[in-house]
Amino acid sequence: MIQLKQFKFEKLQVWEIAMDYAEKIQSISANFPPKELYNLQSQINRALDSIALNISEGATGNSNPEFRKFLGYSIRSIAEVVCCLFKAKRRNYINEETFNALYSEAFVLMNRTAALKNSLVTKNNILSHDNKQYTSDTSDFGLRTFYS
Repeated sequence: MIQLKQFKFEKLQVWEIAMDYAEKIQSISANFPPKELYNLQSQINRALDSIALNISEGATGNSNPEFRKFLGYSIRSIAEVVCCLFKAKRRNYINEETFNALYSEAFVLMNRTAALKNSLVTKNNILSHDNKQYTSDTSDFGLRTFYS
């Protein structure tokens, strides 16, 4: 079956990475002790979902400033996930090796999300990226390097 990518956010590499990252950690958090079901497990899963949800919501908006705002929310959610990972490591729910791998992935995801956010600079309704100019209403925000 061919997957249609009709929404802008589906074409964003950072959205794909966020989706995969969330699934990976949610399967790990399922092994947290039952006492964490409504605490750390719930918190990390909500923060994980928030990353991709904010990317998709911002990408379908009508302006680059709005998209930047939602990417900022995604970045904050990544930081929240990292804090939860520290707590999970301190409580011995994940080992050092797992923590380091997930931490590294979060760092890459945060940097890619921040790079996309920083590339969305508008001035007089013109989007500037890679020393090229695009009108701000282009279907891909003029950011082909961020799309798969």
